[in-house]
Amino acid sequence: MPYLSSSGSSRRGGDGRLTTALDPQEAGPQDACGVFGVWAPGEDVAKLTYFGLYALQHRGQESAGIAVSNGRQILVYKDMGLVSQVFDETTLDSLKGHVAIGHSRYSTTGASTWENAQPTFRPTADGSVALGHNGNLINTHELRGMVAALPGPDDELDLHTRPAGEVTNDTSLVTALLAHHPDSTLEERALEVLPSLRGAFCFVWMNENTLYAARDPQGIRPLVLGRLDRGWVVASEDAALATIGASVVREVEPGEMLVIDDQGLRSHRFAEPERKGCVFEYVYLARPDATISGRNVHEARVEMGRRLAREFPVEADLVMPVPESGTPAASGYAQESGIPFGQGFVKNAYVGRTFIQPSQTLRQLGIRLKLNALEHMIRGKKIVVVDDSIVRGNTQRAQVRMLREAGALEVHVRISSPPVKWPCFYGIDFATRAELIANGLDVDEIAASVGADSLGYISLEGMVEATGQPSESLCQACFTGEYPVELPDESLLGKHLLEATLKSPTMGRALPVLNNP
Repeated sequence: MPYLSSSGSSRRGGDGRLTTALDPQEAGPQDACGVFGVWAPGEDVAKLTYFGLYALQHRGQESAGIAVSNGRQILVYKDMGLVSQVFDETTLDSLKGHVAIGHSRYSTTGASTWENAQPTFRPTADGSVALGHNGNLINTHELRGMVAALPGPDDELDLHTRPAGEVTNDTSLVTALLAHHPDSTLEERALEVLPSLRGAFCFVWMNENTLYAARDPQGIRPLVLGRLDRGWVVASEDAALATIGASVVREVEPGEMLVIDDQGLRSHRFAEPERKGCVFEYVYLARPDATISGRNVHEARVEMGRRLAREFPVEADLVMPVPESGTPAASGYAQESGIPFGQGFVKNAYVGRTFIQPSQTLRQLGIRLKLNALEHMIRGKKIVVVDDSIVRGNTQRAQVRMLREAGALEVHVRISSPPVKWPCFYGIDFATRAELIANGLDVDEIAASVGADSLGYISLEGMVEATGQPSESLCQACFTGEYPVELPDESLLGKHLLEATLKSPTMGRALPVLNNP
């Protein structure tokens, strides 16, 4: 039986980063999650997972967790906050075993609470299951019905813990479905469950002895397989493999499930691939040093900047990025245009605990909580400022105002993605469609709204060509409204669908495990 402890802590773990709690004027495109899994007897799998998650921290900063098995039991440790805040040396030393999975979360289904932190855990008489998920499922309502139809809790272990808070994420539903396999193996059960899932998913999961990984048939989110001297690794991005000294073997294919145990590595095809990788991974989500479908992300972003300079040239004295996401595209714009590149903003990424709300006076300062202008670089100059996207426009409005106050003669905004007009239902938390500034205004009107002298978005064709991928193999739904996986009725979508509709007692039995006291 795993060692269990309920969440008795009254401490709220801040992640130390500036989020919408401190910048309520602008909720930009929030990242997907990061997943990591390792099967490596003889290695310190908990620390490998820790450093793998550390490399994937950019994909989610709300919570982090690691599950480890020593062959007899699974221990799960998770909490709210950054990876470096959740784990310390003592904790990692207590997580001994040969197989582990890890997760860093940004919530796209279910609130940002401890109960919804991952890996999720499900103990049964047939063996426990822990699971981490990157992506977002769109048939959550259907999965809820499938979980509700499962037999009662007779086959679950009585763990004698205090009642847990309600778990309200799509991942917990999948964990419940996988864990119920009284007449089959977990491997066989997964091949039954995976074809019933719709949307984006990269899963890593485990029982006491085996590591599993799977990627949705569209391959919307990235997942890569790596090799250690004494084991195997799977991770959201290959940068995590490089961090721990693993070599890249290949990407996990869309519609593929991997099984890794003492018999080696096995691959199953549970669905025919219909590749539709997320183009926004190239624009913003992935680390610049990641490689996706054979294309280096940094090179793609620099090329977006070059194409942007060709499509929207302007006479100016300085090209500057909005750090950090706009930096590669800004360098490409400068290279192509011949305009000098320079830093015009200083970024303050760590400003204290996210649950400390600013006063109304500080709220009115807006973006100054994130950025400050370098006046000596800006005064008296015509500026091209390059960013990756515009969502509501509040951030750009504040940036332009700041640059003018610092003495800029002209401010020309250039964006290395097309206008975002549609929300994402596959793992990126954009604003609602009504809040997207490009949904109601044309480019000239957006330029006037943010106060820019001119505004240029890269063309859809230019962005896609910069990725080096065929257009038909990319999901571009946030720009075009053409969703590769058919969406259900609008009433069955939404980040907080389960909080609003999940009243079934079945969900209350999905127990979380081991938490910081």
